[in-house]
Amino acid sequence: MMKHAEHDTEESDPVRGADRQWECDVTWQDDGGDRESICESFQLLQIDTGCDSLKDLPVGSEKWYSRNVLRKQRHWEKIVTAKKKKRKQEKERRKAKHAEDKGAAHQHSKRVLKEIAKERLLAAKQAAPWLCVDLSLTSRMTKKEISRLAAQIRRLYGSNKKAGKPFWICLTGFVAGSPISEECFRMNDGFSNYLMDTTPESYLDLFPLETIVYLTPDSENAWPRVRSVSFLALQDIDPHRVYVLGGLVDESIQKKLTLQKAQEHSLQTARLPIAEYMVRNTNVKNYHSETLAINQVFDALSTYYETQSWPEALKAGVPPGKGYVLQETAI
Repeated sequence: MMKHAEHDTEESDPVRGADRQWECDVTWQDDGGDRESICESFQLLQIDTGCDSLKDLPVGSEKWYSRNVLRKQRHWEKIVTAKKKKRKQEKERRKAKHAEDKGAAHQHSKRVLKEIAKERLLAAKQAAPWLCVDLSLTSRMTKKEISRLAAQIRRLYGSNKKAGKPFWICLTGFVAGSPISEECFRMNDGFSNYLMDTTPESYLDLFPLETIVYLTPDSENAWPRVRSVSFLALQDIDPHRVYVLGGLVDESIQKKLTLQKAQEHSLQTARLPIAEYMVRNTNVKNYHSETLAINQVFDALSTYYETQSWPEALKAGVPPGKGYVLQETAI
């Protein structure tokens, strides 16, 4: 009974009621913020405040937000604005690049570009130089080396397909069911559709011996340095000749294996002019090698065929890891 009396007295006293209202208003105003956000904050904390909406909060509570909350809110708004700006710039950059690519490709579709590349490759079969990869050496290689050779054939074909002046590629000694045949089909998607020739026959049986040039790093004949009359044709890439690369990935480096094979049949040989146009570069491993993968040799040949520049060709074909760099001026 006493408690009820005190409660009634408190409610009936207008002065005490005004004091309580004033204290509430001061409390809300000092914190600075709005009433609805307070409700949401308490709801997230699962605290029952007894207010379901903005209307239930005391008057003047709009200023309740603390300075820390406002600072975080402004920081977040800056982040959102920056992200939107970055997305817009990226979109504009992609749009400009797409327009540039379309202009460079004369606005041809992918299908048209594919047909153009196909026609260019098929035309090379009739008029361009032939490049044969001799796969008769795979019997001397491990399974790992054969897998690496299959990957190099894929890269070689990809480079030739993109070239402005492609060669016609022919894989000789390509026997169905052999380890190299199985690896080529296993590792290279669409290998059966490659625009090139594959044959189990030897290049020795397919072409006149006088038209064959065997490319080997052990040859004494540097391509542009040949002076003998019988090797004058090696100073340039002749579309009437057949250039042969030994399909050999030899981690143990069997010295002069491809040279010996060429000499057995009295074939003309040549090497890339690495020693004439490049110098050894100082490196931590002190490693220097003129032996390249078949796709790297092809990149050099293809570049030279288009540019007639050995420095450009060697820059394209000889990776830095081989330990050689171009001289400041060609010899």
